[in-house]
Amino acid sequence: MVFNTGAALLDAIVLAVVSQESEGTYGYKITQDVRKALNVSESTLYPVLRRLQKDECLEVYDRQFDGRNRRYYKVTEKGLVQLNLYRVEWKSYCARINDIFEGGVNS
Repeated sequence: MVFNTGAALLDAIVLAVVSQESEGTYGYKITQDVRKALNVSESTLYPVLRRLQKDECLEVYDRQFDGRNRRYYKVTEKGLVQLNLYRVEWKSYCARINDIFEGGVNS
């Protein structure tokens, strides 16, 4: 991708991906789902997951899988509120950028 991805956009995408799973999802799957939109590494996403957990947007729990614990992330109510805010802001942002790209800005 040519455009830089800021922290807020990464937070929004991670919250959107995790919110699609009612019981939560695990880190590797989150990485794979985010990679459908952005080229990011696991080392980039795990700090995002920790930050969202610290901000109480995600809750974390462990579940057994093939004899090992797998860490799962689930969106909290606070996380859903934040995700909805991101969605509103994203729509407004896209509309303004599209206006510029399509020549609709008259200064």
